[in-house]
Amino acid sequence: MWKALHQLAVPERLYTLCGRGLPWLTALSALLLVIGLGWGFVFAPADYQQGESYRIIYIHVPAAMWSMGIYAMMAMAALCGLVWQMKMADLTLMALAPVGAVYTFIALVTGAAWGKPMWGTWWIWDARLTSELVLLFLYAGIIALWHAFDDRRQAGRAVGILVLVGVVNLPVIHYSVVWWNTLHQGTTNVGQTLDISMRVPLRICMVAFLCLGMTLTLMRLRNLILWQERRRPWVASLAKKGEAQ
Repeated sequence: MWKALHQLAVPERLYTLCGRGLPWLTALSALLLVIGLGWGFVFAPADYQQGESYRIIYIHVPAAMWSMGIYAMMAMAALCGLVWQMKMADLTLMALAPVGAVYTFIALVTGAAWGKPMWGTWWIWDARLTSELVLLFLYAGIIALWHAFDDRRQAGRAVGILVLVGVVNLPVIHYSVVWWNTLHQGTTNVGQTLDISMRVPLRICMVAFLCLGMTLTLMRLRNLILWQERRRPWVASLAKKGEAQ
């Protein structure tokens, strides 16, 4: 296992591996998004209490779920970078960060759009909403901190420490509806509270958002690898092959 992980630390090998997976992930993301969102917005029945407005769940829930999931992946990458000094861990972390930031932003915007008809206001300093906003600030801070250093090794250390410190916000987001009296609904058991005609497209959307996040991450990771290794012979050779084609 460790041997395989250290092989992934070789930039050229990781770049090639990402390229092999991209076409499949891109196609799978597009297919699942079309099926999940099409089913959820067109064919799923209206909710007996919320009517048609509940359909935003097919964007809001997957985005909110993976806004935290991506941060957890970043924490694992930060740990690998700080403890085992894996060369590509910092780039993986920074490939994930913008995707997680966008998902968090989508979760906040769709949550506000959903909250308006339900709560009568676009925003309230609810514990779940506030902690999700803190997550967006963490993502923004991580991206800004990375660009604040010219030395990539120092940037990786600083960003890794910030990511690991920020992990404390994840349980706050998840358990905020349990720990405090909030307007936001409690943790929902999808298998028990949603009819199967609503539940299946939601689960498809969850997988679709994961695949889309992975696709965007691999695309960005390849760009970051090329930029960091731009003076290496293998990158020059790759550029020549591109020009020849």
